[in-house]
Amino acid sequence: MKAISAVAVLAAIVLSPAYADCTAPVAPQNIPDGNTATKEQLLAAQKEVNAYNSATNVYLDCLSKEHAAALAAAGPKVTDDQKAKLDQIETQKHNAAVDQLTAVADRFNEQVRIFLAKNNKN
Repeated sequence: MKAISAVAVLAAIVLSPAYADCTAPVAPQNIPDGNTATKEQLLAAQKEVNAYNSATNVYLDCLSKEHAAALAAAGPKVTDDQKAKLDQIETQKHNAAVDQLTAVADRFNEQVRIFLAKNNKN
């Protein structure tokens, strides 16, 4: 019975609209190919990547606040198992966002290196 109530509390917290305010930003999809891109295209892509980085930081802050609110909503009688599940959810969302940001930054930086190698030959 305890397991059922723990799952019910967790589900109520996780699925509650009050805790659905954090929306992961959409990663830029148009990173130009360094072999064919112009400097202007790469600078425009850099602006998109920087904006995505900023949006990701806002999202991570929101996740942190969402997590704190979920713990507060669970109240002082939250079990260690319930807290661990809430912690795990927050950690998974956080790590997924950071991994996606890292992948975008790596993809962009690789195209910049290609562009610079191609255009800095003397």
